[in-house]
Amino acid sequence: MGGGRAVKFRLWRKPEGRAGEWYYCIRHGTVEEGPDCPARDRLGPYATRREAANALETAKTRNQVWENDPNWNDRGRR
Repeated sequence: MGGGRAVKFRLWRKPEGRAGEWYYCIRHGTVEEGPDCPARDRLGPYATRREAANALETAKTRNQVWENDPNWNDRGRR
C-alpha cells in the first residue's frame, strides 16, 4: 500500500460543567472554574477555588487514611 501518512482522528467533546464548580487540572497544575480539561486530567468538582487549589493535599490525606483503614487494607490477604 502507498507510503501515505496515517491519519488519527480524535473524538473529544469539551467537558460540560456548571459555573461555581472548581477543578484542579493535574496536567497543567492549575485551578479552573468549570471543567476545561478532560476528566482524566482533573480532580473535582470542589465548591470553592481554595478547595480546588488544595486538591493534591486533600487527595494525599484521603489516600493515607484509606491505606491505614483496616477494613480496606488487603495487604497480606493472599
